[in-house]
Amino acid sequence: MLTNFILSFGNFLYFPEDKSEYIPAAFSMLVFLLMAIAVFLLIKRVSKKEEQKTKHLEEQIRKVNEKTKQ
Repeated sequence: MLTNFILSFGNFLYFPEDKSEYIPAAFSMLVFLLMAIAVFLLIKRVSKKEEQKTKHLEEQIRKVNEKTKQ
């Protein structure tokens, strides 16, 4: 029963005889991979800027708190 279930998934697999059919799939995968890397780097850059803003704001708050304690 389990074997029949596993073998039924073989109907969904398609391995073409003509290997040139892989070229469009490889190209689209490369495009999406490059876009994913670009989005990752963009998020990383924005996160770094937000971190700098937060550190600056925390420093300002510390200075105000030190002045009020004196």
